[in-house]
Amino acid sequence: MDPRDTAPDSWEQEDDVEATIDGQLEPAFTTLNVNAKPFVPNVNAAEFVPAFAMKAHSENLDSAAPVENGDTEMTTEEPWDQKEAEPNEEEPGGGSCGDGGPEEAATTEEMAPEMMEEEEEMPVPKVPPTQPDAPKKEHINVVFIGHVDAGKSTIGGQIMYLTGMVDKRTLEKYEREAKEKNRETWYLSWALDTNQEERDKGKTVEVGRAYFETDKKHFTILDAPGHKSFVPNMIGGASQADLAVLVISARKGEFETGFEKGGQTREHAMLAKTAGVKHLIVLVNKMDDPTVNWSLERYEECKEKLVPFLKKVGFNPKKDIHFMPCSGLTGANLKEPTDMCSWYTGLPFIPHLDSLPNLNRSSDGPVRLPIVDKYKDMGTVVLGKLESGSISKAQQLVMMPNRHVVEVLSLLSDDVETDDAGPGENLKLRLKGIEEEEILPGFILCNAENLCHSGRTFDAQIVIIEHKSIICPGYNAVLHIHTCIEEVQITALICLVDKKTGEKSKTRPRFVKQDQVCIARLRTAGTICLETFKDFPQMGRFTLRDEGKTIAIGKVLKLVAERD
Repeated sequence: MDPRDTAPDSWEQEDDVEATIDGQLEPAFTTLNVNAKPFVPNVNAAEFVPAFAMKAHSENLDSAAPVENGDTEMTTEEPWDQKEAEPNEEEPGGGSCGDGGPEEAATTEEMAPEMMEEEEEMPVPKVPPTQPDAPKKEHINVVFIGHVDAGKSTIGGQIMYLTGMVDKRTLEKYEREAKEKNRETWYLSWALDTNQEERDKGKTVEVGRAYFETDKKHFTILDAPGHKSFVPNMIGGASQADLAVLVISARKGEFETGFEKGGQTREHAMLAKTAGVKHLIVLVNKMDDPTVNWSLERYEECKEKLVPFLKKVGFNPKKDIHFMPCSGLTGANLKEPTDMCSWYTGLPFIPHLDSLPNLNRSSDGPVRLPIVDKYKDMGTVVLGKLESGSISKAQQLVMMPNRHVVEVLSLLSDDVETDDAGPGENLKLRLKGIEEEEILPGFILCNAENLCHSGRTFDAQIVIIEHKSIICPGYNAVLHIHTCIEEVQITALICLVDKKTGEKSKTRPRFVKQDQVCIARLRTAGTICLETFKDFPQMGRFTLRDEGKTIAIGKVLKLVAERD
């Protein structure tokens, strides 16, 4: 035995010794109860107080074999005891419910950043956690309008980055891709211009959508196209908005082209007003451009040219319009004030949006949801903004003007599933009882007790904005009313209205020309849904377009019943 107490001569001997010990253990194992039930810890059990002494004492009284069994049982339970002891040592308040609490918390915290890295461009997961207090946050739709290349999508992308809806990595990826195409200043707009065609040409075509939140409000960005070929898309976007942001470029020459007769700055401001946007924020973008360099003179010059025009469209410069300088590419004055621009004392853009007064919307009114778009996805899905009333899951609604009775299977508000939605929210509804082919944009979901009006003939007050020649009865144009687009004919001119006094002429005019206001009877090619402006402003205002230009804006005064 002596040599073994010191170092062994060869390690083989040592192995043999261990083997003999193993041999002694084997008979002990044979008495184990192999068919015993596996030990399942009861998580909800009361706090486990170890009482080894008592247990050992009681088990010694039993016969030999169960002692073995009892031993194994105890060994399995001991880790539980140890586990419980650990949190207690780490933090005194651990207690029994601290059962691995800190460890679990730590793991979830570690996982969170990893998950965010894996899922690259998913702004959506960040929204659902705010659901419980969602009703508190007011829901506002902001449409970005303005001339081509004024920087609408770039500002939208920058806002999403500043509010944390797009992570830095995604933007860096866009930046690399944009650099490869020699378009490095476009990378922010790619957050909103998602399809290939829009990215290649740098022009928005469809109305892009994105969401961001501030402390008090939840915003939906509607990024409207600025190009004149896509004005109908822009009208669809503006008809969903509560607030318009008119983006103009301060760069030399760009502001002028956007504002001259053929530019989109004028037309968009006018369309936004007819679409029912009450408040307009004018962002003077590209202030960081070398030709501008945050100069107050240029800013004031843009302002002076715009105000008279916006006044003419119907915005009140003191109440409805707010001007602010910014730079979409650098993000200056969007979230934080900038040092470059000491002369601007107001709030930056995002805080200003947050400080706007709340909009009053009636959630108890009749349900009105004009359809913007529809597609098939495990049933029929429609998109639209709920103008009034509230919709809940499993509710029965009527699709006008065809009077299909439908049932709401599920509701998504800004891609987050909810059970009910209030006015002003952008919704996706999955409907039962109607095929996708039976729906057209411009149809309206109503509740059965209070259907919206539909018809073909109506009287309206029209302002002719720009038209080269005169307009007579029999004139055809395209009517844009809420989300509906339909051919329309002016069948009769009823009277002229004096712009200053509001008096109506006694005689019927034979024609109207630019800048005149008249009341006319219009007749559409097919049946459409509409309401009078007095009852329901969102569905009673319209624009008339022809040859790619907006000719007139108007409001529905009365609906005329069809003569069969």
